[in-house]
Amino acid sequence: MSGMRARKAVIPAAGLGTRVLPATKAVPKEMMPLADRPAIEYIIEEAVASGIEALTIVTSRTKRAIEDHLDAAPELEAVLARKNDPVRLSAVRHVETLARYSFVRQPHALGLGHAVLMARETIGNEPFGVMLPDDIVDAPQRPCLAQLLDAHQQVGGCVLAVMRVPLEQTAKYGVVSLASPDPVAPGLFRVRDLVEKPRPEAAPSNLAVIGRYVLAPGIFEAITRTQPGAGGEIQLTDAIKLLGEREPIWACEFSGIRYDTGDPVGLLTTSLAFALKRPDLAPGIHAFLRTIPRE
Repeated sequence: MSGMRARKAVIPAAGLGTRVLPATKAVPKEMMPLADRPAIEYIIEEAVASGIEALTIVTSRTKRAIEDHLDAAPELEAVLARKNDPVRLSAVRHVETLARYSFVRQPHALGLGHAVLMARETIGNEPFGVMLPDDIVDAPQRPCLAQLLDAHQQVGGCVLAVMRVPLEQTAKYGVVSLASPDPVAPGLFRVRDLVEKPRPEAAPSNLAVIGRYVLAPGIFEAITRTQPGAGGEIQLTDAIKLLGEREPIWACEFSGIRYDTGDPVGLLTTSLAFALKRPDLAPGIHAFLRTIPRE
């Protein structure tokens, strides 16, 4: 079942970030800082650490700041060089050369499936990763996407990242229905069906899909056959179900901690969690937290 290892990935970054307004009125949500770095840098680093060499970032007309951030900044770099500030100079240059970047526009907000379809030309006829930038996964042992790519090499098809959630939270997620409760390999399950946001009493499992996928190239044709679903949008989940009629779908219960940065509380707590992991930032954070009166 094993095939070529995916070397390309898509980052859909065309959404308006309405859950984080007004902060995202003029600043892309992918550029919101987690500690002192834009959120999208964490996604790019995970991709590169997973062996991804080329990234297609799907943007919209309000997202030019993402392209600018990943481009060279000669004036800024010249100032930092003159100031003899190698630490900040290295931080600025770091993300520019991590991967090959392509940018494609999604002119109309027609859903996640449609956003992935925008990358068809740059991906071509090969398997690829999809990384939703709202989901940051802290997985020190092995990056989340790398875990999915390992599984894909074993079994082929499409591989979805899943995590266990309390049953009362299933209505927030897409949930997998398993072909068998027994894994085919540690943490790897064959998927029978995908159910979008089921009520707890109707949920087929407590394994929820998060924003990491490895998809077979047949997904593009499946997206073109997918009818608009909720909100008139072309849902990626619906296209994966359609492709599942021809190719196997697998759920990979990844190892790591997933943070949702798509709302203000998630953004703040994720930023705090990552700042506390940094030896240069953690002492100041701890000192501040000690000043907060406890009720």
